[in-house]
Amino acid sequence: MAAMTDLSPTEEMNKYSQEMQVDKKILSRKVPTLCSARYGIAFITHLCNFTLRAQGIIMNITMVAMVNNTNYQFQFNSSTEGPSDSFDAQRSLLSKASVYNWSPQIQGIIFASVNYGMILTLAPSGYLAGRIGTKKVVGFSLFGSTLLTLFIPLAADHGLVVLITVRVVQGLVQGSAFGGQFAIWERWGPPHERGRLCSIALSGVMLGIFTAILLGGIISQALGWPFAFYIFGGVGCVSCLLWFTLVYDDPVSHPWITITEKEYIISSLAQQVNISSEPSLPIKAMLRSLPLWSMFLCGFSHQWLVNMIVTYTPTYISSVFKVNIRNNGFLSALPFIVSWITGMLGGQLADFLLTKNFRLVTVRKIATFLGNLPPSLLIVVLPYITTSYITTMVLLMIAVGLMPLCQSGIYINALDIAPRHSSFLMGASRGFAQTAAILSPTVCGFLLNQDPEFGWRNTFFLLFAIDLLGLIIYLIFGEAEIQEWAKERKLTRL
Repeated sequence: MAAMTDLSPTEEMNKYSQEMQVDKKILSRKVPTLCSARYGIAFITHLCNFTLRAQGIIMNITMVAMVNNTNYQFQFNSSTEGPSDSFDAQRSLLSKASVYNWSPQIQGIIFASVNYGMILTLAPSGYLAGRIGTKKVVGFSLFGSTLLTLFIPLAADHGLVVLITVRVVQGLVQGSAFGGQFAIWERWGPPHERGRLCSIALSGVMLGIFTAILLGGIISQALGWPFAFYIFGGVGCVSCLLWFTLVYDDPVSHPWITITEKEYIISSLAQQVNISSEPSLPIKAMLRSLPLWSMFLCGFSHQWLVNMIVTYTPTYISSVFKVNIRNNGFLSALPFIVSWITGMLGGQLADFLLTKNFRLVTVRKIATFLGNLPPSLLIVVLPYITTSYITTMVLLMIAVGLMPLCQSGIYINALDIAPRHSSFLMGASRGFAQTAAILSPTVCGFLLNQDPEFGWRNTFFLLFAIDLLGLIIYLIFGEAEIQEWAKERKLTRL
């Protein structure tokens, strides 16, 4: 046993898999699913993503209370149905906390600032997590994000530059968590269960959006907008404690996993690829890989869609329907609870299709198609139906509900085409896609500021064009087979 402790986690897993002699068909029937260590890891990662995303986007709803005016002087049809509350309640709210005079363009920069830092750490954190372990990378990143969330109200009072700086640093640590977490599925995710495990973990993002936007409005109106940051900072403290206590980098080091589940996971991974402890990165081959580029570009276009909806849903509802911040929070959050549910079910659907002998590449492309094209089409329609808030909310719920299906498509495609380098590539793909999170609020804020009458239409048509282009590229060039440059090379000596 002492000898085992001298090995790295990867080497222990490789040695363990080589020594195992098990009947895998019998084993798979004995292994539990939901009540298992691997699903426990997925649900803790779900909580981590919930916390990080809530901390990152809570400002999207508190911004309605933080600025002097979010109406932007848009002149929509005055006979809109549904909520028509005046801004009197909102004005009384603003007396409880500091209020700032930020233009729509400045607000767009503030929204995007958290992504400025995130783009720098997504790829390196994936590579780092593959070396030192996901537990350390994600755990310390979650802790850093929590501290910065608690500091944001003070930063805002010290000026725009300080606030943007804090948001950029928060993006740096959050990028480490989002990019580093994928490495855990190299050692915890059996290939035919990765769709559901990753979907469970990633759907925490949508639950975080729903909760932050819903409670952010209520908290801001009841206590003042700074308390929204304090409360979600407290949630982060609890999440950190659970993460460091319950998460382990691989089945071999987990103290409570059953022998049956440990053998099942390691034998499943051994059938796919022998994990090398220090695989070199074939950078030149990666840069020439069309399947990899198609995954990157489609991820960019989907993130443009996601970030546009996440960032501007509260602002759009406020400008069109003139609701107070509490009702705005409820209406803005409603589509994301649908998204959370479909995100959880999407992985189950993808893995079910695989059991029905669908080709893996077909499943990935179906999931990606459904998560891209229908939502962007529905968003384009929104400016033409401003007379009915019910129709608007139904279309938003359908659009946002379909977006997470991509979690079983492009977002885990790196595990298919390059499992040995998946932690780096999944971080790198998210980092590349994150440039959309920087560009979309900035570009959209500019369009809304320049054209008050048609700003939303221009913004949504641009979204559709970008989303469609990325999807077409992926449908043509996307693959799900291990690429030649990702296969392990065996050296022979003469």
